Amino acid sequence: MRLAHMTWPQAGEYFKKNDIILLSVGSIECHGKHLPLGTDTLIPEKLLDLIEPLTDVAIAPIIPFGACDSQTDYPGTVSLGLDTLYDVFTKLTQGYRAHGVRRFVVLNGHGGNIPVLDRVALDLQRQGCMLAEMNWWLMAWDLNPAWKGGHGGAEETAGILAVDPKLVDWDSVEDMVLKPVSDEIEAAGFKTVRYKGVEIPLVRPVTDISDNGWIGPDHPKNATVEWGTDMLDACAKYIADFMEAFRRAPLPERK
Repeated sequence: MRLAHMTWPQAGEYFKKNDIILLSVGSIECHGKHLPLGTDTLIPEKLLDLIEPLTDVAIAPIIPFGACDSQTDYPGTVSLGLDTLYDVFTKLTQGYRAHGVRRFVVLNGHGGNIPVLDRVALDLQRQGCMLAEMNWWLMAWDLNPAWKGGHGGAEETAGILAVDPKLVDWDSVEDMVLKPVSDEIEAAGFKTVRYKGVEIPLVRPVTDISDNGWIGPDHPKNATVEWGTDMLDACAKYIADFMEAFRRAPLPERK
């Protein structure tokens, strides 16, 4: 049930009977040379399509931009930044709160958005509301450890294959080569380096870490349509089931 498709009287009837809404947010950023810039938005959009027939929770329009400052050197990548995204989510959640919403479920497609969602969730909790974060790629790891992946790797490539196989440019798939900080300090991941066997955070622009922009243990060449289809179906069913349990959970006391 898409909120954008409702008339305002229909929305009014919904909010009289329901205090829950499904929001979503993605990002427009590099995901390697082989995946579209909209990967973090296209996969949540596909999940919303799968979730809709499984629930009567109102689904708000997705926010296609997120916080991805470390990737803005790649052409086409645009970041709202943490502060702007926080302002946007605060306005949205307070707007829905004025209509009676107390339970917010957020389908998130991008890890860089998590600090904002955490902050908004704390704000809402203090107002007698709750916000649950559905970070689909992390959820997928718990549902099936074989689906675990990195940024632009096989997990996300499989997800895009489930959206539209034509969006994957197989001719542009390359091996991952991470750039070290020095002869002694090697790159370990998206935000970490390794020194003498210990992994520590060292945040750098992604262009200083990877030439092609994908980072993770799962090579994109291993992705399949079947993997992506099974994974997104499982995530959609889980989210729909969770929302029913979330409806029954007691709300925090207003402070």
